[in-house]
Amino acid sequence: MLALFFDRIGWPTSLPTSEKGSFIKSVLREKLKALEEFSASDSLPLRPGVEKFIDDALGEGVPLAILAAYGRNGEKISRSIAMKLGPERISKIKIVGNVEVEESFYGQLVLGKGVTSGLDEQLVREAQKAASAEKQRIAEKVASILKLSVDITASESSDKVIAALRAGSEYVGCDVQSCILVAGSQSGVLAAERIGMPCIVVRSSFTARAEFHSAKAVMDGFGDTDLTVSKLLSKKWF
Repeated sequence: MLALFFDRIGWPTSLPTSEKGSFIKSVLREKLKALEEFSASDSLPLRPGVEKFIDDALGEGVPLAILAAYGRNGEKISRSIAMKLGPERISKIKIVGNVEVEESFYGQLVLGKGVTSGLDEQLVREAQKAASAEKQRIAEKVASILKLSVDITASESSDKVIAALRAGSEYVGCDVQSCILVAGSQSGVLAAERIGMPCIVVRSSFTARAEFHSAKAVMDGFGDTDLTVSKLLSKKWF
């Protein structure tokens, strides 16, 4: 996108053509730095109603996890935003980052991250083969809809989201079918569909016009006529 942008408006006149790649990387680094600073500042408030939503869930004894491992802008930014919930709430919520994913049973068994000596290596290989087969099954399903013939696998990004979802379900002590993902992006919705985890989307300004066909429901926010804990507990979508 940056390359297209500069192709349209013009690249810096002093920039040699051979250095366009490094220039793009420097712009992205500055963007990430600015996002990290902004997310930690008071200029970025939490979404209206999200604190009450979390309080209501905790009050009902619903275990909660925040999946920071697959945040689109990086785990550091996701954790920084989560900290705005305050220490009391955070002490009752499991934040699942990259380390937590790697330390989960799924992370050790399927991703091969720090597999313990007690796990049978053959079992690990079989689990990895099963994961690859699942990738291919999804690819073939999509291909049949599009009337194409393909041999592809799910992206590394998709695998990362699925690993975060499975790790999250482990940490809250529920199987994936008993969890509900509150997502804001298509990547989360698609990953949840792949593993059979019910998903509800809360739109943002970036996804106001997006369609989420596999989501159980699509909401505009938290509270009142939108997403509430009472609606989740009533299982009206499941």
